[in-house]
Amino acid sequence: MRKRATPVGLAIILAFGAVTALVSGTRADRLVVVAQAMVPPTGADDAANPMPMQDRMNRRFPQPVRVGDLIGLRVLDDNDSTIGFVRQVVRTPQDKVELIVSYGGWFGWGTRQVAVPIEAVAILGRQLDSLDMPRSEYAAAPSWQGKDATVLPNDASIRVALGRR
Repeated sequence: MRKRATPVGLAIILAFGAVTALVSGTRADRLVVVAQAMVPPTGADDAANPMPMQDRMNRRFPQPVRVGDLIGLRVLDDNDSTIGFVRQVVRTPQDKVELIVSYGGWFGWGTRQVAVPIEAVAILGRQLDSLDMPRSEYAAAPSWQGKDATVLPNDASIRVALGRR
């Protein structure tokens, strides 16, 4: 009985102490300050005001990244599950940069290459978050054939949006 009463008693004492501190004094060291961050809207979930993918990327503060540093990075979905791994970075004839991601399969067997626009991802440490391309679009995307695309060298630099948690 004594072991159960100890945590409950400690919680009551801490709660009473916090309430007493807030009620009894108005000194600056006793006040709790709550701040709110101003996050710009991305437009991804707003069906009434759709925003082009390029504009959403520009709102995520894109930074220069070396292509060689992107090769081998995991691409994650909203649940932090691995969708695939970056295998190449290419430039299309329309001058768009795309990541070639190995998707599907089991332990590397049966994977296929899928082209992902650079605007759809954001870098977060040593991984990429797929923000504007859900997992279902990876499954529906055609396999990448590599026709007319130029593979970027490892020392080339591209701009990738920043992710946050």
